[in-house]
Formats: sequence, structure tokens, C-alpha cells
Amino acid sequence: MEYAQKEQIETPALLIDLDAMEGNIRVMADYLRDKKAKLRPHYKTFKCPTIAHMLIRAGAKGICCAKLGEAETLVHAGIGDVLIANQIVDPAKINRLAGLARHARIGVAADNAYNIRELAEAAARFGSTIHVLVEVDVGMKRCGVNSEEEVYGLVKEIQASGGLVFEGIQAYEGNIIHNRDEGVRRRGVQEMVEKVGGIKAFLEGKGVAVREISGGGTGTYNITGDNTIWTEIQAGSYVFIDTVYDELGLGFKSSLTVLATVIHKRKGVAVTDAGMKACTLDQGTPKIKGFPHMKLQLNEEHGIVADERDELAYREKIEYIPSHCCTTVNLHDRYYCVRGGLLEAVWPVTGRGKFQ
Repeated sequence: MEYAQKEQIETPALLIDLDAMEGNIRVMADYLRDKKAKLRPHYKTFKCPTIAHMLIRAGAKGICCAKLGEAETLVHAGIGDVLIANQIVDPAKINRLAGLARHARIGVAADNAYNIRELAEAAARFGSTIHVLVEVDVGMKRCGVNSEEEVYGLVKEIQASGGLVFEGIQAYEGNIIHNRDEGVRRRGVQEMVEKVGGIKAFLEGKGVAVREISGGGTGTYNITGDNTIWTEIQAGSYVFIDTVYDELGLGFKSSLTVLATVIHKRKGVAVTDAGMKACTLDQGTPKIKGFPHMKLQLNEEHGIVADERDELAYREKIEYIPSHCCTTVNLHDRYYCVRGGLLEAVWPVTGRGKFQ
């Protein structure tokens, strides 16, 4: 019987090393097993319901995502607890959100009263319940409110609205998760604990129960998730680990690569068929697996490898380790899942392009 070898996969192709990915899933599950915080992995990284179900089976309480379109793919695939860790403000999307909440437990972030009133009106139209987290800005300077009074005002708006449930606080520290200095990450988390903890205490003093504080990421999973006030950790990149996260020494292995073919070889240079349309550059240039000394430059359709030792051969297959796994995944329609060098499965990237 013949088996499909990794080297037989047509390129460019997005590969998952299943042993490495499953190991990463175990590491995170084992770490959080006896912690107060539960895992709610972020779908924006892997965008594949098959992986979402694997994470649920490994102990995740639910899945979070960035966009309504992603939430719809999750619910359609049978995931029953989804948090959209973002604001949904377009009226048409709010209607879709309220309709989706008829079929699953749906949470969403909000940071202004007008949006909360529109969510409530849509929930009433569809007879659904939407769980709302008030977003607090903990350093991203993106969305969110800042003061205790602002948060309390929004909580009162939610509590006065039929069809809405105040779930807690959304607070994500994306501004520190990639910092190579662990001390900086720890100090950043401590500052968040003080700010959000103060808001939580203020709300509880007003008789408001704060059930969830949701945030955290791969770069801070073992800090924010180490029995702080956070109850949910939204890490996602740990499943794959890109070159930026690998430099932090978090205990995970790179499991995602882009397979490329050498289509031209001359002395000191190899040219591949995988460029920027196959692997993103927003967090830096990818590395070549097994050849850390080689420098890679990406054009639109080609990779230019400085092969100074002439180690690569014409038509040889090589693998890039992306610098940013999330944006690279969004370039591809499918994963080629490999175990021990053999192709085991092909999974669709169902969430690709779901940016609405």
C-alpha cells in the first residue's frame, strides 16, 4: 500500500505537524487544569472548526473569535459557546448576531450605551439572549472604556435591557504579549490586575456580580492565567507558535509551516514558489525549518533564499516557519495535516476571509 508523503504535497501548502500541535494543546490544558481561569481559545488564529472541537475536547470552555462571520462558522459547525471579543455595531450584523444567539450561547464585547441599546432591541426582535462583556482598555488604546463610572453606567444599561445579560469584563493585553522581556509582561499584567480589579471591586460594591473577566493571550497565558482575577484566557497562537512567540520560550513547539518547492537553483541562491501570497511578513520574515542560518526574502510569488553553502537542490521541498501564524493561516483554503512525514488529513480553513 502506498502512502502520501509530505514531499508529494503540491506547493505552496500550509502544513500542520499533528504531533507538535497536539503536544501544544496538552501543554496548555495541563497548565490551566488546576487554575481558576478556564481556556477560551481564539479562533482568529486557526480558523478551523475541526481544531476548535479538538480544543473543546481537551477542556476549553468555549471558543472566542474576532468577527461575527467567524462566530457563524463556529456555531454552524456545532460549537455551542462562542464569545465575539469585539464590538458588533452595524445594524445588519447586530440582527445576525441576535439571530445566531437563538442557536448557541453568544457573548459580545461592548463599550458604549448606544450599541447596548441596539443589541437589546435586536435580542427582543429575535427572542434571544446575548451575553455582554464591557470592554476595558488595559493598554491597547483601541476599543474600551477606562473609568469605574463609565463601566458602571454601561452595566446599568445592560441590566435595564431585556434580552441582555451582563457577563463581566473584556480586558485584553495585546500590547505586551510579544514583549521578549518576561519582567515587562509580568509588570504589565500586574498593572492590569490593579486597574480591572479596582473596577471589579467598585461594581461589586454597587451590588453587581462580575462573573467573568476575559482576556489573556499566548504570551501571557502563564501570568494572566496564574490565578489572577482573570477567569478566561483567550490564547490561540499557542496551538501553532510562530517565530515571534517561539523567541519567548513559552514551552510550545512550532507546528505550522508553509511548504515550498525550490524552482530555481544557482550558486549561492535558491528560489522557491512561495512568496508573500503564501506567508505573511507583518511580524517579520519567516525562518526556514532546519536551516536557521539561511536568510529568506519574499517577493509576491517567490522566496529568495541565500543558500551560501549550496545545501538546497532543485525541486527540493523546504518549510517556512511563519513569523505570524494568524495572518498566514488567513491566506490559505486548507491545512495539510502531517504525522511522521505522512499526510493524515486535509482540513478546510473555514474561517478564512470571515472578516465581516
